[in-house]
Amino acid sequence: MEAKTLKYCFANMAATTTTQTPPNNTRTSFFFSNYLHSLSQTPYRLRKRMLATWTPDQELNQVRQRSGADMKRKLKWYDLMALGVGGMLGVGVFVTTGPVAHTKSGPSVFISYIIAGISALLSSLCYTEFSVQIPVAGGAFSYLRLTFGEFVGYFAGANILMEYVLSNAAVARSFYRVFILCIWRK
Repeated sequence: MEAKTLKYCFANMAATTTTQTPPNNTRTSFFFSNYLHSLSQTPYRLRKRMLATWTPDQELNQVRQRSGADMKRKLKWYDLMALGVGGMLGVGVFVTTGPVAHTKSGPSVFISYIIAGISALLSSLCYTEFSVQIPVAGGAFSYLRLTFGEFVGYFAGANILMEYVLSNAAVARSFYRVFILCIWRK
């Protein structure tokens, strides 16, 4: 009897786009058929939304509707500079400089920091240009979603989230090594 109901749900899902109640009219089979119908529509919805782009005006209107207010510029240049430097300088600068200078590059580690600083400056100028052209909250996720579509935006957002988790794990590991050296110094 159960296989017959399941077979009817699959046949019903393929035949129509509206959901009908199965013959035995139980709640579980009704919700199961709704689930199967929604599942069958997933590839179509993904294709439809994958490359859908938004205009900055649509994004701003959506932000206004969700928050009920406009975005206001309250941060000064020194606040932004502190946030930028704090985001770029991590614990890795303080933990890895000594071992890298000692074992690998010697005094040329200073030159590598200059090169990394220039590339970080160029990256911050790109984000500045984005934030002037598209004044919405969300960072790289919002900019990529507006420019290349929702799939690319969500992919970038997932990568940024993974990068934050992995970088916090690396910082914790580095802190652990230094902490152990401070406690068990022989």
